[in-house]
Amino acid sequence: MLKSLFSSSIRADVLSLLLNSPDEQFYIREIAKLLRKNPSGIKRELDNLEKMDIVTSEKIVNLKYFQANKESPLFSELKNLITKSLGLPGALKAVLRASGAKAAFLYGPYAEGDDVTAVDLFVIGASSSLTRELKDLERRFDQKIDCTLMEEDEYRLKKKKGDSNLKKILSGKRITLIGRL
Repeated sequence: MLKSLFSSSIRADVLSLLLNSPDEQFYIREIAKLLRKNPSGIKRELDNLEKMDIVTSEKIVNLKYFQANKESPLFSELKNLITKSLGLPGALKAVLRASGAKAAFLYGPYAEGDDVTAVDLFVIGASSSLTRELKDLERRFDQKIDCTLMEEDEYRLKKKKGDSNLKKILSGKRITLIGRL
Protein backbone atom coordinates (compact mmCIF):
# COMPACT_ATOMS: atom_id res chain seq x y z
CA MET A 1 0.00 0.00 0.00
CA LEU A 2 2.75 2.49 0.93
CA LYS A 3 4.69 1.75 -2.23
CA SER A 4 1.62 2.44 -4.36
CA LEU A 5 0.72 5.49 -2.30
CA PHE A 6 3.97 7.40 -2.85
CA SER A 7 5.00 6.14 -6.27
CA SER A 8 5.17 9.54 -8.00
CA SER A 9 5.91 13.20 -7.35
CA ILE A 10 2.63 14.18 -9.02
CA ARG A 11 0.74 12.02 -6.51
CA ALA A 12 2.59 13.66 -3.62
CA ASP A 13 1.71 17.12 -4.98
CA VAL A 14 -1.95 16.17 -5.49
CA LEU A 15 -2.15 14.70 -1.98
CA SER A 16 -0.56 17.81 -0.54
CA LEU A 17 -3.06 20.09 -2.28
CA LEU A 18 -6.14 18.04 -1.42
CA LEU A 19 -5.17 17.18 2.16
CA ASN A 20 -4.22 20.77 2.99
CA SER A 21 -7.58 21.99 1.61
CA PRO A 22 -9.92 19.17 2.65
CA ASP A 23 -13.12 21.22 2.40
CA GLU A 24 -12.50 22.35 -1.17
CA GLN A 25 -13.31 20.58 -4.42
CA PHE A 26 -11.09 20.84 -7.49
CA TYR A 27 -11.50 19.68 -11.06
CA ILE A 28 -8.65 18.09 -13.01
CA ARG A 29 -7.58 21.08 -15.12
CA GLU A 30 -7.74 23.34 -12.07
CA ILE A 31 -5.39 21.02 -10.16
CA ALA A 32 -3.10 20.78 -13.19
CA LYS A 33 -2.95 24.58 -13.42
CA LEU A 34 -2.33 25.02 -9.67
CA LEU A 35 0.41 22.40 -9.62
CA ARG A 36 1.78 23.27 -13.08
CA LYS A 37 1.54 19.63 -14.17
CA ASN A 38 0.11 17.76 -17.16
CA PRO A 39 -3.68 17.16 -16.80
CA SER A 40 -3.40 13.56 -17.99
CA GLY A 41 -0.89 12.76 -15.21
CA ILE A 42 -3.15 14.48 -12.68
CA LYS A 43 -6.16 12.46 -13.87
CA ARG A 44 -4.25 9.19 -13.63
CA GLU A 45 -3.15 9.96 -10.05
CA LEU A 46 -6.62 11.11 -8.99
CA ASP A 47 -8.15 7.91 -10.38
CA ASN A 48 -5.59 5.84 -8.45
CA LEU A 49 -6.20 7.78 -5.24
CA GLU A 50 -9.95 7.39 -5.69
CA LYS A 51 -9.54 3.60 -6.04
CA MET A 52 -7.64 3.66 -2.73
CA ASP A 53 -10.55 5.63 -1.20
CA ILE A 54 -8.26 8.55 -0.29
CA VAL A 55 -10.12 11.01 -2.52
CA THR A 56 -13.75 11.20 -3.57
CA SER A 57 -15.26 12.64 -6.72
CA GLU A 58 -18.54 14.25 -7.65
CA LYS A 59 -19.79 14.98 -11.14
CA ILE A 60 -21.34 18.44 -11.41
CA VAL A 61 -22.73 19.28 -14.84
CA ASN A 62 -19.89 18.13 -17.12
CA LEU A 63 -16.98 18.47 -14.67
CA LYS A 64 -15.73 15.87 -12.22
CA TYR A 65 -14.67 17.45 -8.93
CA PHE A 66 -12.27 15.78 -6.50
CA GLN A 67 -11.60 16.33 -2.82
CA ALA A 68 -9.89 14.57 0.06
CA ASN A 69 -12.00 11.84 1.63
CA LYS A 70 -12.20 12.94 5.26
CA GLU A 71 -13.95 9.65 6.09
CA SER A 72 -10.94 7.60 4.96
CA PRO A 73 -9.16 5.85 7.84
CA LEU A 74 -5.90 7.18 6.38
CA PHE A 75 -7.00 10.83 6.19
CA SER A 76 -5.56 12.21 9.44
CA GLU A 77 -2.41 10.09 9.22
CA LEU A 78 -1.72 11.14 5.62
CA LYS A 79 -2.39 14.78 6.47
CA ASN A 80 0.10 14.59 9.35
CA LEU A 81 2.65 12.78 7.17
CA ILE A 82 2.35 15.39 4.41
CA THR A 83 2.63 18.18 6.99
CA LYS A 84 5.75 16.69 8.56
CA SER A 85 7.45 15.90 5.26
CA LEU A 86 6.77 19.27 3.63
CA GLY A 87 7.21 21.48 6.68
CA LEU A 88 5.62 24.90 6.96
CA PRO A 89 6.80 26.22 3.55
CA GLY A 90 5.44 23.14 1.78
CA ALA A 91 2.10 23.34 3.54
CA LEU A 92 1.92 27.07 2.77
CA LYS A 93 2.54 26.39 -0.94
CA ALA A 94 -0.41 24.01 -1.12
CA VAL A 95 -2.73 26.41 0.69
CA LEU A 96 -1.56 29.38 -1.41
CA ARG A 97 -2.08 27.52 -4.68
CA ALA A 98 -5.59 26.55 -3.61
CA SER A 99 -6.36 30.19 -2.71
CA GLY A 100 -5.44 31.39 -6.21
CA ALA A 101 -2.51 33.52 -5.05
CA LYS A 102 -0.40 34.91 -7.90
CA ALA A 103 2.82 35.16 -5.88
CA ALA A 104 3.90 34.63 -2.29
CA PHE A 105 7.09 34.56 -0.27
CA LEU A 106 8.37 34.37 3.29
CA TYR A 107 10.55 37.24 4.49
CA GLY A 108 12.04 38.63 7.65
CA PRO A 109 13.87 36.70 10.39
CA TYR A 110 12.46 33.30 9.30
CA ALA A 111 13.86 33.79 5.78
CA GLU A 112 17.19 34.79 7.32
CA GLY A 113 17.32 31.39 9.03
CA ASP A 114 16.53 32.59 12.54
CA ASP A 115 14.39 30.50 14.89
CA VAL A 116 11.28 32.62 15.40
CA THR A 117 7.80 32.33 16.88
CA ALA A 118 6.19 34.26 14.01
CA VAL A 119 6.66 33.88 10.27
CA ASP A 120 6.23 36.85 7.91
CA LEU A 121 4.29 35.96 4.74
CA PHE A 122 3.68 38.29 1.79
CA VAL A 123 0.89 37.28 -0.62
CA ILE A 124 -0.25 38.88 -3.86
CA GLY A 125 -3.76 38.25 -5.17
CA ALA A 126 -5.23 35.49 -2.97
CA SER A 127 -8.88 34.85 -2.16
CA SER A 128 -10.36 35.73 1.23
CA SER A 129 -10.52 32.03 2.20
CA LEU A 130 -6.75 32.15 2.73
CA THR A 131 -7.12 33.65 6.21
CA ARG A 132 -9.04 30.60 7.48
CA GLU A 133 -6.50 28.20 5.97
CA LEU A 134 -3.60 30.11 7.55
CA LYS A 135 -5.24 29.85 10.99
CA ASP A 136 -5.37 26.07 10.51
CA LEU A 137 -1.66 26.01 9.61
CA GLU A 138 -0.83 28.14 12.66
CA ARG A 139 -2.49 25.51 14.87
CA ARG A 140 -0.86 22.57 13.09
CA PHE A 141 2.67 24.02 13.17
CA ASP A 142 2.26 25.95 16.44
CA GLN A 143 3.70 29.00 14.70
CA LYS A 144 2.15 32.44 14.20
CA ILE A 145 1.86 33.55 10.56
CA ASP A 146 1.82 37.32 9.99
CA CYS A 147 0.34 37.72 6.54
CA THR A 148 0.51 40.81 4.37
CA LEU A 149 -2.13 40.37 1.68
CA MET A 150 -2.13 42.67 -1.34
CA GLU A 151 -4.05 42.77 -4.61
CA GLU A 152 -2.01 42.68 -7.83
CA ASP A 153 -2.94 46.22 -8.86
CA GLU A 154 -2.07 47.62 -5.44
CA TYR A 155 1.28 45.78 -5.50
CA ARG A 156 2.18 47.14 -8.96
CA LEU A 157 1.20 50.68 -7.97
CA LYS A 158 3.21 50.60 -4.72
CA LYS A 159 6.21 49.12 -6.50
CA LYS A 160 6.04 51.75 -9.25
CA LYS A 161 5.76 54.59 -6.71
CA GLY A 162 8.69 53.20 -4.71
CA ASP A 163 6.75 52.55 -1.50
CA SER A 164 9.33 52.46 1.31
CA ASN A 165 7.72 49.58 3.24
CA LEU A 166 7.47 47.44 0.10
CA LYS A 167 11.07 48.29 -0.86
CA LYS A 168 12.25 47.20 2.58
CA ILE A 169 10.41 43.86 2.31
CA LEU A 170 11.64 43.20 -1.25
CA SER A 171 15.26 44.13 -0.51
CA GLY A 172 15.67 41.58 2.27
CA LYS A 173 16.25 37.86 2.00
CA ARG A 174 13.11 35.91 1.10
CA ILE A 175 11.92 32.39 0.41
CA THR A 176 9.72 32.27 -2.69
CA LEU A 177 6.78 29.94 -2.29
CA ILE A 178 4.88 30.51 -5.53
CA GLY A 179 4.94 32.84 -8.53
CA ARG A 180 7.37 35.55 -9.57
CA LEU A 181 7.51 39.20 -8.62
